[in-house]
Formats: sequence, structure tokens, C-alpha cells
Amino acid sequence: MASIKILLDKCTGCTLCVKSCPFGAIHMAERKAVIDMAKCTLCGACAEACKFAAIELEKAGGPAKDLSAYKDVWVFCEQKKGVIQSISFELLGEGRKLADKLGVKLCAVLLGGGMEDAAEKLGERGADKVYLVDHPALKAYQDEPYTAVLVKLVEEFKPEVILCGASTIGRSLISRVAIKTSAGLTADCTGLDIDEKERLLLQTRPAFGGNIMATIIAPDHRPQMATVRHKVMKEAPVQPGRTAEIVSKAYPEETFASRTRLLNVVEELTSTVNISEADIIVSGGRGMGGKENFALLEELAKVLGGAVGASRSAVDADWIPYSHQVGQTGKTVCPKLYIACGISGQIQHLIGMQSSKVIVAINKDPDAPIFKIATYGIVGDVNELVPALTREFRRVLNK
Repeated sequence: MASIKILLDKCTGCTLCVKSCPFGAIHMAERKAVIDMAKCTLCGACAEACKFAAIELEKAGGPAKDLSAYKDVWVFCEQKKGVIQSISFELLGEGRKLADKLGVKLCAVLLGGGMEDAAEKLGERGADKVYLVDHPALKAYQDEPYTAVLVKLVEEFKPEVILCGASTIGRSLISRVAIKTSAGLTADCTGLDIDEKERLLLQTRPAFGGNIMATIIAPDHRPQMATVRHKVMKEAPVQPGRTAEIVSKAYPEETFASRTRLLNVVEELTSTVNISEADIIVSGGRGMGGKENFALLEELAKVLGGAVGASRSAVDADWIPYSHQVGQTGKTVCPKLYIACGISGQIQHLIGMQSSKVIVAINKDPDAPIFKIATYGIVGDVNELVPALTREFRRVLNK
């Protein structure tokens, strides 16, 4: 545990610590500093300000790590039913740039059951080395065995950087690994770079509802970990014939133990494609007026060969499942065409779709914020305009 205390024999009552504390956690009593531990965050500002060494701050975590022992850039490659997910290829593309700047190897980490063939293919996506742990218990994702295995790999091979998709699986896994390895972790990054002089991962992500972009570093911790949202980076190109070194690891059976048991995986049945993979997305918001009107969006999406998305308000109203939600608390998408129907355009939604190549907004309010980022805007009733668009697209596309 970290701790802080005032050395009364050294405290002169100068009040420098009181002035330096950003949380108002220090006051004077009988010309001596007193710390209110209910307010203190152990930030250390007071210890730095004290000229008389009267404040003793002990940080948690034991002896410092030897950061020079950590090297290589790792990408956790998420798989589902034995198929590596496209977010992994996006991270391998970005990881290649980071590894080249650091002068280290790009390594893929693949956990699953029967994944030997898939591991061989990762070399064609730029991986120099693949750490493979193949076990029946890893066939489908479960928190405890996946965490235990990845922690063991990290402790043995000591990567300098670990990248992971900001998917449901990635967010659940990497936060657990960060805690167990005392690593630094930044979530939902939209940009990554390297400070080559200090060998630091520069992790850029939206903050304060997307109003500013913050660049975060973890100078005192290794590995440096970051999760990245889907569709914000380009996939690594396929290089036919390129191979990677495969490092297969086996662990005792107790490593794969779990307090929970996976009974079954029930896939959501939908007649349109997954929004994370779609090149065309038709999204609806509260302006659709009701759950029944989302059938209009589904029909348009079918004609265009696209997916149906939604704003948070539509999901909260139970008009469509959460898996369709686009935005800060949903999925980030980057389709070639995004049609926003009855969506006002709050910043939380825009964060998830503003990188779309072409944005078409349909809204009866001409002052809706969505029109500020739209490529094309149509002012009108979505329940009249969407069927009209469907009929016209069906005629033009002969569907």
C-alpha cells in the first residue's frame, strides 16, 4: 500500500504544501501540516513542494521494474470460432509501424483450440513471431483462462508494447492482464505513435466527450498497453509466402481452470450484416418514432447490402439490440456510406461514425447537429423519405 506522512520534527509550518495540494487535502494545525486522508490522492505534489523534506511519500508496487528487459510489440489476435477477426489485422498493420520505429519484432499472440493453421497465416500479415497457446479450454473466450495464459506469456517474454482490440473480448481481457502485470493501459485509442528517444508509446484518444484529444504515456510501466477501436486503422496488407516463427507454449491444466462454465453461445439472428464489417450502414435514432419503423431501415439496408445501426437513444428505448449501437458507448464504424435517419447528431454518436467516407443525414430539424458533418443532408420525415429511397435504389439496382 502507498502511504504518506508528515515528519513533525522537520515541519516548519511554512504552508508550501497547503498551497501546492490540488485537492485541498492539507491544512495547518498548531503550525504543523495535517493531511486529510479522505481527500488525499497520494499524487506527491506536496512532497515535491516541501523544501524541508518533511513529507514522506512511499509509493506502492515494490521495487521498480527493469524496463530495459522489455522488448517487442505484441498484438493480441482475437479469434471467433477459429477465424481471426479483422481488428487483429488492423492492429498488425499499426503494430508494424511501431515495431519498425522501436527496432524490434512484431509478434502476434493467438489463443484458441485448433489454431495451428491460422497461426501460420499471421506471418503473411506482417508478424515476425507468433506466440501460440492451443488448448480445448481456449476454443471460446473465457475471462479466467485467457487472462492466466496471457499473463504467463507476458511474464516470461516481457513485451514492450501490447495492442488489443477495443472489442467486448479485448476490453474484458486486457484490463485484467494490466492489473496482474502492473502495466499501464490506455483504452479506446484512435492514434498510436512512438517517442523514439524515450521509447514511449504515444497513445491518443478522445477525452471529455470527444471535445479534446489526449495523448497518454506510461513512462514507468511495462508493458505499455493500449486498446484500439475497430475500423480506425488500416489492415496490414497480405504478403503471400511470408512466414513467421511459431512459438508454441503449453501450460499445466490448472492454468486453464475457470470458476464459470460456458454452456452455450447463442448467436443473435439478424438478416443484415454486422455493422463492424459493413461498407454501408443505415442507422436510426429517436426520430424514427418507434420500434416498428426500424423495419423501414432493415428493408433499405437489405437493398443496399448493408447493415442496420442505431443511436443510443434508440437502443435505450428497446427498439433495437445493443449490438447495433454506434457511438462512444457502442461501436466505432467507418463505412463507405453512412445513412443517418432521425439522428440528431450528439457528440457521443458522432465519435462512432464521423470517419465514414460519405454521410447522408435525414432529419426533419434543419438545425440538427448531424448536418454539420453530413456530406449530403435531406430535411424531411424519415418515415416518408426512407421508403422512397428504398424504392428508387431497388429500381436502379434491379432488386
